[in-house]
Amino acid sequence: MAEKNHPRTNGLDTPRTARTRWFPRLSPNPDAFGHATENFARFMGTPQFLLYMTVFCVLWLVWNTWGPEPLRFDSVALGFTLLTLMLSLQASYAAPLLLLAQNRQDDRDRVSMRQDRERAERNLLDTEYLTREIAELRIALREVATRDYVRSEIRGLLEELIEANDARDEGQRRGQQRRRTPDGSASLSKSAGDD
Repeated sequence: MAEKNHPRTNGLDTPRTARTRWFPRLSPNPDAFGHATENFARFMGTPQFLLYMTVFCVLWLVWNTWGPEPLRFDSVALGFTLLTLMLSLQASYAAPLLLLAQNRQDDRDRVSMRQDRERAERNLLDTEYLTREIAELRIALREVATRDYVRSEIRGLLEELIEANDARDEGQRRGQQRRRTPDGSASLSKSAGDD
């Protein structure tokens, strides 16, 4: 009979039939819950929270000690049991919430450290690349002629050109003077008289 009501599956290859739920499945957004725990943990660490808790406890104690007898809800004779239970409940929830907030902070720190490490590696690679480029530029600049060297070479070439030009001009003048006079002595005396 049980086999008729609940059909058996053939094996692991056949999925189960979906069960109907009485209540919808709660699946809170972990990021929203983590954000709320961080906000609560951040608020618990403020002087404002300490002031509110102090005022709350003082009012509680004053009301249950000196308030009207029929309206008191926590007994002085029992040592303010309800207040103790409330503070214990708050502490029991505060500790895990603080740990959740700390875990989220640790995750953020881990991601931040990984990004810092990656950035440092990129900076190191960039620095090494720039160092190699600067070294190559220095080597290339050693082979490049300096301004003074180029000037001295140009001066030397200019002097050689001037000397060659002067020698050529001198040779042309002598050749022209020899053509005018057939004997070389007259051309020499003429050229000496011209100077």
